[in-house]
Amino acid sequence: MTPDSPPISAVLFDLDGTLIDTAPDFIRCLNQLRLQHGLAPLPAEQIRRSVSNGARAMIRVGFGLEPEHPDYLEKHTAFLDLYEAGVAEETRLFEGMEELLQALEHRGIPWGIVTNKPARFAVPLIEALGLSSRCATLVCPDHVTHRKPHPESLILACRQIGTEPGTGLYVGDHERDIEAGRNAGMRTVAVRYGYIEEPERVDLWQADLIADTVRDLAKLLQ
Repeated sequence: MTPDSPPISAVLFDLDGTLIDTAPDFIRCLNQLRLQHGLAPLPAEQIRRSVSNGARAMIRVGFGLEPEHPDYLEKHTAFLDLYEAGVAEETRLFEGMEELLQALEHRGIPWGIVTNKPARFAVPLIEALGLSSRCATLVCPDHVTHRKPHPESLILACRQIGTEPGTGLYVGDHERDIEAGRNAGMRTVAVRYGYIEEPERVDLWQADLIADTVRDLAKLLQ
């Protein structure tokens, strides 16, 4: 972005690892499932850095299983059931994010969520956090044909807000978020505070800007 770039008309956020810290509930559920199978809990950080890759990554980290393994489906289903039963027990907005959202709202800039998290989990989660009445749109894979990094979900979110992608900004903690934003013609911010397995690789994602902390992100959005 340059000083002569058009003003930001809307800000869209990825969910897990960008807007909210869902890792504690993922860690709790995966270790609970491991205990049910007689396995010791894993270190929190080992699980945390893979959270943005979803339930498939959780089963890979927790049990070393890929989808083609005969035991995969049972554990994948059990993990999702545990997660759905306590989707917001420990999940919170990242520190400083509430103030950032309030600042956007004060300036009259709508914000929304575009996530690869299914609506089954995303809807009750944002309701539990008191965000559903505040965000201008929530787009999940259930609402589109193609999930990120395809731009369809971002284009749909911009249409629902009533803005052009070219004046919107997408914030994410995964390379697919930045790719989706570029594919949609949006400006992008990569956040290094998210669930990133190799933080140094963020520099290679071709985001317009990079924020190491929520405070950095807030400054970029001022």
